[in-house]
Parts: sequence; C-alpha cells; structure tokens
Amino acid sequence: MKAAVWHGVKDIRVEDVDLKPHKDNEVVVKVAWAGICGSDLHEYLEGPVFIPVDHTDELTGGHAPLTMGHEFSGVIQEVGKDVTKFKVGDHVSINPTITHHNVPDDIDVYDGYSFIGLSTDGGFTSLVNVPEENLYSLPADFPLELAATIEPTAVAVQAVKEGGLKFGETVAIFGAGPIGVLVAAAAKAAGATKIISVDLSEVRLDKAKEMGATDVINPANDDAIKKIHELVPNGVDVSFEVAGVQPTFEQAIDATKARGKMVIVSIFARPIQFNPMQLMNSGVQITTTIAYSMETFQQTVDLVSSGQINVKPVITKHIDLDNIVNDGFEALTTDKSQAKILINLEKES
Repeated sequence: MKAAVWHGVKDIRVEDVDLKPHKDNEVVVKVAWAGICGSDLHEYLEGPVFIPVDHTDELTGGHAPLTMGHEFSGVIQEVGKDVTKFKVGDHVSINPTITHHNVPDDIDVYDGYSFIGLSTDGGFTSLVNVPEENLYSLPADFPLELAATIEPTAVAVQAVKEGGLKFGETVAIFGAGPIGVLVAAAAKAAGATKIISVDLSEVRLDKAKEMGATDVINPANDDAIKKIHELVPNGVDVSFEVAGVQPTFEQAIDATKARGKMVIVSIFARPIQFNPMQLMNSGVQITTTIAYSMETFQQTVDLVSSGQINVKPVITKHIDLDNIVNDGFEALTTDKSQAKILINLEKES
C-alpha cells in the first residue's frame, strides 16, 4: 500500500509499505480522510521535532522512517482478539496521543506522551493499526471528511478549557491559522461574546470571521493593542497566543485584563525573551496547553458530530496522497489562504 513516509527535512516520500501485524489490543482502520497538521509541517520544514530518529520511542516502539499523519478518521476493517468495544464496520475518530497512563482527566500528557503518526506509523496511508483505547465512536451518518478535523479541534477545545473561559466573557486570539480559527469556533461554542482575531493575513482574518470571530484586526493597518482596548476597554478576559513568535507573545499579555489569563497554544520554533515585569505589572496569568485529555477528545467528538462546532469552513482543500508534498506541505508553506488540507484516502487500496 502507498504511504507518505518521513525520511528527513524536506524529505517525505510516497512509497509502498507493508502493514505490520496488528496486536491483540489493536484494530486495523481503513483510513478515509487525513489532515495535515502544523506539527507535520514543522517536521517537514525543521524536523525532527517529535519524530524519533536516533532512538526507538519508548511508548510506541517506533522510529524514523515512519508513516506520518495523526489527524484522521476511518472505518474499522479488522479487530484484535482482545478488542471488546468496537467491531468491523464501525466509523471512528482517532485520538493519536499515546501516554504512560490511561486516565480520562486532565492531563497525563505532561507525564510523557507520543503520537501515532509522529512517533509511530500513522494515517497518511490506506490501513493503520490503532490501539482500542485510542478509538472514539462516530455516528454512522456523520461525514468522515469532517471527522478528520476532530483532532485539531480538540486542541482548540482544550485551549479554551485551559483558559477557564466563562459564558459571556471576551477573548483575543493572536494568529488565525488553522488552530487559531478553531479556537475562535471553540470560544463561540463556549459562549464568548467578543472574539477578536489578530493576524497579518486578510484572507486568514476572513476565515476567522467565518469560524466565529466577532472582530478582526490586522496589525499592518492598526495598533492591535490599542484597537483591542477600544473594543474591550479593560482588556479581554482570556487571550490565546497561536502564532508562536515573540511580538504576539508580548501583545497577548498586553491585551489581557488585570488578573486575566493568557494561554500559549502554539509550538515555538525557537526560544524567545520577555521581561517578567510585563506580567508583574499586570497580574496576567500565563498557562500553556498541548494536546488534550481523553475527556476533552470525547467532548470534541460530541461537539463536532452534533454540529455545535461547525468545522466545515476550516477545510480549504482536498488532495490525493500522491500529491501530498506539492499540493499539501508546500501549499501550506506558501499559500496563506490554506487552513486545513485533507487527503482523500477512501479511494486508496
């Protein structure tokens, strides 16, 4: 079967691979749709970040070269003899996080985690082995295309939960890439009354409005902090840093009210510096988030499959597996109009 295999920086190859025998606690998922994540793009441009190269991952046993893809949905084709909660034909979403513990509450990922598709073979292929505990049931009539966006939406839902956002509060989101616009959608679902999106790209700001932003600011045209304080005089209740650069890190603090909360969602490609007095003089509290709890993933499955979070606008392009490098990774690198690019794997064999 064909698979998109990571070999190194700017070296992802579509090649023939064999499916390893599945374990007794695993199922074989026939992949329907898979999305390219910002983490995948980091691996393509700057990796290895998460991919184990000179060692074997302690949680998954995987190492490079490996099949990428951790945002995917599909249909169960085979089940291991110890699998009890799923059967052949079930439609599933996959939580790709592998952790030391199997607990539903917040959050065991901080005790060490790996990912299907980054630390072991993932969903940029026809068939993939998935442990039963990483499967989440989907309604049979829910489109598997939309289900491929559940994983990144879970990142956004976890971020909103980490911010402690309450019904009727206000938020500012710095960065309107795929996760940034999904944070806007999650904040809307959580009852935020003012959702301000900040980005240098007009096309991305348009997408943010489509996903739930009530106001947008382009720092090339306006002083972002001044504009935010015009919209929310005392500063927003919660800010989200989803751009991963020093200027937006500092702006997210300045946009937040005294004793409000700033949530770092982005993966920073390099270290930054800031003056702690910026925090001490404002009382803004900083927290971070990566991945999601099992509880959050199930909540996201429910929110997306019920339509309470509308994920359809985040999908901007469908491509074939053979064209994943040029039409996928390269397009995300150069084309700001792209948010979530999905690979159609239903026709692959």
